[in-house]
Amino acid sequence: MFRNINEISDGAPYDLVVIGSGAAGMAAALFAAIEGRKVLLVERTEYVGGTSALSAATTWVPNSHHSRSVNPDDSRDKARKFLDGVVGNHSAPSMREAFLDSAPEAIAALEANSVVKFRPYATHPDYEQQFEGATMRGRALEPVPFDGRSLGPDLDKIRPPIPEFTIFGGMMVDRTDIGHLLAIRKSARSAAHAIKILAHYAGDRLRGRRGSRLVMGNALIGRFLASLNARRVEILIRTEVQDLVSENGTVTGAILKSGATTRRVAATNGVVLAAGGFNRHPQRRAELLPQGETYSPSAPGHTGAMQDIALRLGARFGEGNLDNAFWAPVSIRKRADGSTASFPHFVMDRSKPGTVCVDQTGRRFVNESVSYHLFGRAMFEHNKQVPCISCFIITDAVGLSKYGLGMVRMGTRDLTPYLADGYLMEGASIADLAARIGVPAASLETTIAAMNRYAASGVDPDFGRGTTAYHRVNGDASIGPNPTLGPISTAPYYAVRLYPGDIGAATGLVINEWAQVTRADGTAIPGLYACGNEANSIMGGTYPGPGITIGPAITFAYRAVRHAVGAAQARRAA
Repeated sequence: MFRNINEISDGAPYDLVVIGSGAAGMAAALFAAIEGRKVLLVERTEYVGGTSALSAATTWVPNSHHSRSVNPDDSRDKARKFLDGVVGNHSAPSMREAFLDSAPEAIAALEANSVVKFRPYATHPDYEQQFEGATMRGRALEPVPFDGRSLGPDLDKIRPPIPEFTIFGGMMVDRTDIGHLLAIRKSARSAAHAIKILAHYAGDRLRGRRGSRLVMGNALIGRFLASLNARRVEILIRTEVQDLVSENGTVTGAILKSGATTRRVAATNGVVLAAGGFNRHPQRRAELLPQGETYSPSAPGHTGAMQDIALRLGARFGEGNLDNAFWAPVSIRKRADGSTASFPHFVMDRSKPGTVCVDQTGRRFVNESVSYHLFGRAMFEHNKQVPCISCFIITDAVGLSKYGLGMVRMGTRDLTPYLADGYLMEGASIADLAARIGVPAASLETTIAAMNRYAASGVDPDFGRGTTAYHRVNGDASIGPNPTLGPISTAPYYAVRLYPGDIGAATGLVINEWAQVTRADGTAIPGLYACGNEANSIMGGTYPGPGITIGPAITFAYRAVRHAVGAAQARRAA
C-alpha cells in the first residue's frame, strides 16, 4: 500500500527495508512479507516497476515446476553444464550453483503464496544453442497477463510500457496476442482472442484510463503490486535514500528524503539494495562502458546512487565479467513530446528474411540472427577496425511491409512521418539508398547481391545465419530453405540506423551465495544485501538465454530474505 513519508514517524521500525521496486525489489519485499515480516519498499521515481516494467519480463529458471510440462527431459545437470559452457570463469561456479538450487523454490513460493503467476512458452530457446545442455523450451517463463483494474487507482503507479511497444496508442500486446492479431481472418480462435483483448482496451479508453490488460513486464509488476497490497506492505515513491545507517559495522536502517521531509527508519533484519545498477550514473558509465555513442532504454531510476553508498561502507564492484552491461541494438527517434525513444531491436526484424545489417562501408560484420547481446558486442568489436557505430539494418519493400523495421510496424502504409524525420531512409535503388545512408554504393550492391544468392541456396557462408535452432525460431517458418534468409530485391529499399544500447548492468556489487554484499576481503557486510542488476551478474557479463536477469534477480531476492530472516532468528535464539 502506498504511503506518504509524512505518515511515517522518525525512527519507525521495520524488519526489512528494500530499496528499488523492479522485479528484484518487489520480490524481496514479497518474500519477506510472506514470512510475516514488516517491510518498507522505497522507490525514488514516481512509478514502481523499474526496467522490469518496460521489459518482456521473461524469467529464466531451469527446472521449475512449469518446465516439466514442456520439457520433461531437462535436468539440473544439463542447466549446470550449459552455464559452465557459456559463462565459464566469468563468474564463480558457487553462485551459479546457488541459483540452480533456489530458483525453482523461489518460483514455487511466489505462486503458492501470491497472485504472481508464470507460464512456459511452447518454444523459447536458450540463445547459445551451440553449448552442451542448451534447450529449446522450459527454462524461460513469462508472466501470465493480469487485469490491472483490480489495482484500482494504483494501476497508474506502474511504470507504463515503452510506447512504441504498444498499439492503438497504449494497448499492450505480447507474442501470443500478436500471433492471434495476425491470424484474425484465418482462425476463429484467433478472432475470438483478438476481439476479447480489443474490447477490453476499448472499454479502458472509453473510461479515460490507460490500458488495464497488463502483459509482459507490466503484468509481472502488476501481479507483484497486487500481492504486496494484499499483505499491506508499505511503499514509498518519490523517495531517495540519503544514506544507510550502520552500527558497529552492521547496516541497521536508512535515512530517507522525500521533498522537504527526512525520515530515519530502522531495519532490524537488514536492507536489500535492488535499485537497478549504474546505467544512469555518468561517472560509472564513463568508467565501465565502451566509449562511443550509446543509448540506454532502461528506466530512469538506475542512478547507481545506492552502489555509491555501499562502496563507502566497504563494498566492491565485480571484476572479470565479459561485459559490464547487457547490450541490444537500438534505433532512435524523437517523439512528439520531445522525448527520445530508444527502441531495442530484439527479434522482430534482424532475423527475418530479406534483411541485412551493414557497417559504414556497406559490408556485413555479424550474423544478424545472433542474440541482441552478441549483436551489440559485435558492433563494439568491429568498430575497433571499421566504423560501425552507428550501423544500418536494411530491407526492401516486401520485407518492410511483411515484418516491419524497428518502430515502423509491419503493414504500415503511411511512411511519411518516418521518412520526414529521417528515422527511415528510402532509396529507389540500392545505389540510391547507399547515397542516402552514406556508404559506398559498390560495397552495398555487392553485399545485397551476396545476400540474394544466400537466400536462394539457404546457406550463409560468411556468418552462418540460420545455422542454430535459436536463429531459425526468430525467422519466418513459412520461408525456405532457410527461414532467416530471403531476397532483398523489390524496390524501394529502406534502412534504419542502429546504435549500441545498454539494457541493464552486468557489473555490480559483489555478493555471496546468500546475496550478502561483501568487502574486498570476501567477508560480508552484516545487514546489507543486493540483488537484481544492483549485484554483479552470476552470468559474468554473458547472455545465455532469455530472462537471465530477472530469473536470478528473483532467486537472490529469495535467498537474501531467507538469510536475513534466518540471521534474525539466530540472534533472537542467542
